[in-house]
Amino acid sequence: MGKGIRALLNNIDEEMKAPVQGASSSSSSSSSSSAGAATGSIVRIPVDLIVVNPKQPRRDFDETALKELSESIALHDIIQPVTVIKLSPTKYQLISGERRWRASKMAGLKDIPAYVRTANDNQEMLELALLENLQREDLNAIEIALSYKMLMDECELTQEQVAERMKKERSTVANYLRMLKLPPDIQKAVRDGSLSMGHARAIIGLELIDQQLYVFREAQQKGLSVRQVEQLVKDMQSGQKGEAAKSEQKEQKLAPAYKRIEDSMASHFSTKVHMARKKNGKGSVTIEFYNDSDLERIMEKMGV
Repeated sequence: MGKGIRALLNNIDEEMKAPVQGASSSSSSSSSSSAGAATGSIVRIPVDLIVVNPKQPRRDFDETALKELSESIALHDIIQPVTVIKLSPTKYQLISGERRWRASKMAGLKDIPAYVRTANDNQEMLELALLENLQREDLNAIEIALSYKMLMDECELTQEQVAERMKKERSTVANYLRMLKLPPDIQKAVRDGSLSMGHARAIIGLELIDQQLYVFREAQQKGLSVRQVEQLVKDMQSGQKGEAAKSEQKEQKLAPAYKRIEDSMASHFSTKVHMARKKNGKGSVTIEFYNDSDLERIMEKMGV
């Protein structure tokens, strides 16, 4: 890119201070101004001409907060313009401001102020969207992790390069990316705020999905603190070392198809499941439980 993400931020801040061209709430004036919208300008654009950015890092929008914002916009209009790139004379793509755009549609606005930028390639467009969103305090850890992963996948960047662009330590980026290895149930809890990143980071210390789900369930049901979860994980790690060493010696490696079945069952029952299969097709399935209440929970799942 050449500029770097910090320079882009400075440019956005400076250019946002420029007066809005054709700042009128009427749809007639907005249609004419948007048709000739030049890059680097701020004009009012009909909301129907704006499409969302498929690479938008943000995925979750609080409906209550969105409704409150729409009510405010209905009274006062949008104070901060959204940012778009011009795809054609009648089509613009959002780089940032999807929440404001959604709230404006809810409020019934026909047009909104938009800052028209150029994006030379996919990397610049993605970095612009990422930059805007990562500055917001309401992004959850999973959204941030997905943003970093998108930079690595779409722009072919390493963790070090992502850390450099985001002005973060490499370990910080690595910790966020590790969150994406957690089971979907735990990721969802982090996204909706029912589980903190501190809890999730402690749970990542366990390698087996069933153990991760067990600790997650304990943390949710008993309201465990981060320190308590860390201690529980530590206790489970020390207790599993001896068993793991023995089992590795006598277990035969499952074929990938059967390993997926084993993992699916472990996820379904939220506990450790061991499948053994012989060459003649015979085998066994062992479902572990950690206490009597855990056994009752598993039995309910099985309908027993």
